Amino acid sequence: MSAITFHVDECIISDMGRQPDSKNSPWPPLPYDEWKETYATLHLWTQIVGKVALAQSPPVNHSWGIAMQVTPRGLATRSLPYGERTFTIEFDFVEHQLRIEASDGQVRTLTLTPRSVADFYREVMALLREMGLSVKIWPMPVEIPEPIVRFDQDTIHRSYDPEQANRVWRIFVQAERVFNGTRCDFVGKCSPVHFFWGGFDLAVTRFSGRPAPPRDGPAFMREAYSHEVISHGFWPGSLPFPEAAFYGYAVPEPAGLREAKIEPQEAFYQADMGLFLLPYEAVRTSSDPDRSIRRFVESTYERASTLAGWDRKALEKQVTSIPTPLGASPARTG
Repeated sequence: MSAITFHVDECIISDMGRQPDSKNSPWPPLPYDEWKETYATLHLWTQIVGKVALAQSPPVNHSWGIAMQVTPRGLATRSLPYGERTFTIEFDFVEHQLRIEASDGQVRTLTLTPRSVADFYREVMALLREMGLSVKIWPMPVEIPEPIVRFDQDTIHRSYDPEQANRVWRIFVQAERVFNGTRCDFVGKCSPVHFFWGGFDLAVTRFSGRPAPPRDGPAFMREAYSHEVISHGFWPGSLPFPEAAFYGYAVPEPAGLREAKIEPQEAFYQADMGLFLLPYEAVRTSSDPDRSIRRFVESTYERASTLAGWDRKALEKQVTSIPTPLGASPARTG
């Protein structure tokens, strides 16, 4: 072995044993108290953009059309129709700007910097009008604790820390990647992995195919849970539970689920919220964060679907022992 080769190998070994800092780690720390002010403001900003999607998107079932997508730079709406044109709005947490792009080539940007929710609302609406994309939305926040202040009157929430916003986006990137992988063996109806701006959470949901019992609540909630589901996601926390966590739940919840043994051992059932939680810090500091999330998703799904009597044979990909001939390409369907 040459001296150069030895030196390179030594550096690789050294780097492998070094923990990446928070600016480069794919799983950065996200202490609730450190970023709660930025979190509160960003939550409301995403609701403003989300309500633009709500005003323009076709009413796809379970609100899938208005959820945002995780992108290589941030969070973006799906392509939204406006007459014969379409447009998207993206939060770019790399360059820290809001970017509006239309199919006629127009582009507008707004720098993400500390500013009140009221100012953000006015500036976003003004940019849309400049582009000939005037949209009217209901300026009231949703799914947040009282007191609730209209977007156009909220001068209280005005924080934006670029590093903290970038951190939560990087966690969304990793969570979306792992969640997408967990969908592969489920062949029933399953949602995309997407960001719901109402609760500021990333979610993916599997369906049994059977209607669920009617439930109380607003129309969008009744429609979201019109059929039996098992859902998983990532959420940065809130005042009642001030800690980021992965979650899993079933609707309706089958008898015996809350007593079920869930993996990994750090996971637990939160009775007040009616779901299983796996603290993000436990995942982040584990030897294999991907595996920790997969174990959580697989064990909650397996317990919930079995207790609820889902037809797992029909809903899950069945492993076959038919070998692929040497040199042949795997079969493709669809």
